[in-house]
Amino acid sequence: MGEFSKLKSGADGFEFAVYRAAPTGERKGGVVVIQEIFGIDEHIVRDVDRWASLGYEAIAPSLYDRREPGFTAGHDPAGLTAGVTHARATPLDQALSDVDACRAALADAGKVFVVGYCYGGSLTWLAACQLDGFAAGSSYYGSLVQANADKTPKCPVILHLGRKDAGIPADEVKAAVQAHNPGVAVYIYEDAGHGFNNEDPERLNQASADLARQRTLDLFAGA
Repeated sequence: MGEFSKLKSGADGFEFAVYRAAPTGERKGGVVVIQEIFGIDEHIVRDVDRWASLGYEAIAPSLYDRREPGFTAGHDPAGLTAGVTHARATPLDQALSDVDACRAALADAGKVFVVGYCYGGSLTWLAACQLDGFAAGSSYYGSLVQANADKTPKCPVILHLGRKDAGIPADEVKAAVQAHNPGVAVYIYEDAGHGFNNEDPERLNQASADLARQRTLDLFAGA
């Protein structure tokens, strides 16, 4: 089990909350876990703890703290609206600076990886393309990937998309990314929708989540 603490942004000195967990057994590296639009909720907490159980020191930044410290939201219409509002009002460069502060906090102990879901999937792709120092990245169903498909990753990165995701056209995203970056693997999970790694019963597709995580582990192990 991890715990909450504070970390200072390198961009503006703001102290934001992070949820951080120490690795179980031999340390395989560090991983920055980037939230969905719902904040550092129970699902992200469990995901950080899961990464720690797999041997990674894991840390998740609370990216809306400048607007609403400690924000979390349910997966209902009100929560969705609040999360989208915060995501859209948070400058991407600001969010990436907080992600980079998390990377720096882990860097002295070895390689650092990045993984993110939904909002965090978009930020993972942007972090892999715009930030230095990550060893590899794994992006899950990020809605901004297609619009930024012409960017070039600075580290190995893979993408995960659900065929049944009504908001993200999987084939179009894959075509756009591979038109500019043919070496980037884009995996489409035929039975999965948006948020298939989230443990919410209405979103989770366990088989797809397990396969995506194994592909991510293999990427990190080889980076």
